[in-house]
Amino acid sequence: MPLSQSQRPLYEVKANLFKGLAHPYRIRILELLADADEVSVAALQAETELEASHLSQHLSVLRRHHLVASERRASHVYYRLADPRIRELLAVTRALLLNILSEDRDRLDAAQSLPAITAESL
Repeated sequence: MPLSQSQRPLYEVKANLFKGLAHPYRIRILELLADADEVSVAALQAETELEASHLSQHLSVLRRHHLVASERRASHVYYRLADPRIRELLAVTRALLLNILSEDRDRLDAAQSLPAITAESL
């Protein structure tokens, strides 16, 4: 069923939310923020080892997609999750990842237990 004119913008907003999550460093930044009430840009830079300009770009994307909020205090900028449910989203995503990796490990174990193929069998 095609999307109606009123539904399309809602799905675009949802897709943009996932675009905001679609980079390994942005996920790492969100995980760091999930572990604390707020984190300074300096601490984020130290933890991610990103150049300041690259960190700034990732934080900009996260802000644009309403995933983080920032506050300047004196000469320091602090970031926090824009919504505490982002922490839940990260937890569900981690559980899903562990489940997928577990299934892949089970398949790998099963494949490795297959009888050996010798050159003579070919």
